[in-house]
Amino acid sequence: MKKYFQRLGRSLMLPVAVLPAAAILMGIGYWIDPSGWGADSPVASFLIKAGGSIIDNIPILFAVGIALGMAKERDGSAALSGLVAFLVVTTLLSKDSVAMLQGIDVAKVDPAFGKIGNAFVGILSGIVASIMYNRFSQVKLPDFLAFFSGKRLVPIMTAVSMIVASVVLFFVWPAIFTGLVSFGTGISKLGAFGAGLYGFFNRLLIPTGLHHALNSVFWFDVAGIDDIKNFWASKGEKGVTGMYQAGFFPVMMFGLPAAALAMVHTAKTKKKKQVASLMLAAGFASFFTGVTEPIEFAFMFVAPMLYLVHAVLTGLSLAIAAMFHWTAGFGFSAGLVDFVLSLKIPIANQPYWLLVQGLVFAVIYYFLFRFIITKFNLMTPGREEDDEDADEMSLAKGDSKFAVMAAQIYEGLGGDANVTAVDNCVTRLRMEVKDMKAVDQKKIKATGVPGINIVGPESIQVIVGTNVQFVADEIMKIRKKR
Repeated sequence: MKKYFQRLGRSLMLPVAVLPAAAILMGIGYWIDPSGWGADSPVASFLIKAGGSIIDNIPILFAVGIALGMAKERDGSAALSGLVAFLVVTTLLSKDSVAMLQGIDVAKVDPAFGKIGNAFVGILSGIVASIMYNRFSQVKLPDFLAFFSGKRLVPIMTAVSMIVASVVLFFVWPAIFTGLVSFGTGISKLGAFGAGLYGFFNRLLIPTGLHHALNSVFWFDVAGIDDIKNFWASKGEKGVTGMYQAGFFPVMMFGLPAAALAMVHTAKTKKKKQVASLMLAAGFASFFTGVTEPIEFAFMFVAPMLYLVHAVLTGLSLAIAAMFHWTAGFGFSAGLVDFVLSLKIPIANQPYWLLVQGLVFAVIYYFLFRFIITKFNLMTPGREEDDEDADEMSLAKGDSKFAVMAAQIYEGLGGDANVTAVDNCVTRLRMEVKDMKAVDQKKIKATGVPGINIVGPESIQVIVGTNVQFVADEIMKIRKKR
């Protein structure tokens, strides 16, 4: 089950990665016309509407992206089936359709059906479509139906499945929606404390991938909060809209890079250079783009106490930002790019104070991490026992850095004899192996990767960083040559 949710989390990153495009378009549009929101400038209006076309269709992006990511092969028919699934359920359970089925006036239909085209249903549609692809993409029908065999059968079976799902949702969706709204409303009524609780659980759930489900309640239109869309559309209440995003900026831009510096300073002398090189890249990725995995996975499993502290500090950051009504928003993650783009969004409130808060959190993260690491002798990068040391990877003259790195990682995984599947997300290689005992973690770590995460008896993740795609491509080249 854990492995399944991790795959789901990986698949969600595909549609989520599209959001920066919307953030850039809308951010530039609002920058051009910060007061008229497009009314006073055709260019600004064009850009804002273009960005809105992405933000407004997040559920469809989820349906297509998850169907593609969760399918055993990244095939176009899986993505098409995700779209089919979403169209079927949202049409059958639209307010007009429900009014006709119930024989009542549209105005009397349960409000839940007015929100059926949401992120939750988009995720469900993608999951159902991927299941249908994995089950029916290789099915051969009798000769007289052969045209509909294989991948052509997938959208058909997806449509049939979503008809069944729609019948179930007809009865259970109102209760589910009410529960989600109650949960989101309950947290939102707690004000700054609620924002802090959300921030804490957001970080705490990252190792399981379940943070995506939590995010959908607060960031998207599942429970009516829709914090990301409302912020970029500049709707809602100034100083409140964006409260479930703002507190991440001090952590991702300042706190985690400071934690990375603490890990460099607490590393053994002979390993400082190697750790510094690793953490410099990871810290820059966190500050500039808001991609935090290279840092977080460096201590998440080797020092869970530190990760718990990190979760608490994240919750504290969101609570403080919400308490003082400092708001900024992001389309992808809380890095410098999104922060700059959000400055001219009309509903942003005193965003520069988040930088001041960030500087304070940088000091807290640095000294707290350094104290805990040394006090409890935690095995963060560069503090491993000497007998665990591995020789650093050397690059042959003229060789591609990523090619050499990929070759050593692949060899450490057991090569062709042991590796059964290769995939990657934003920062991690996701590998399937026959025998975990055949994996040489020492050899893999010698490449300088931030960490290794064994998620099952046959599943292993190698945390590479934002250059993971290049490493994955080189590994695929190695596999194709053999």
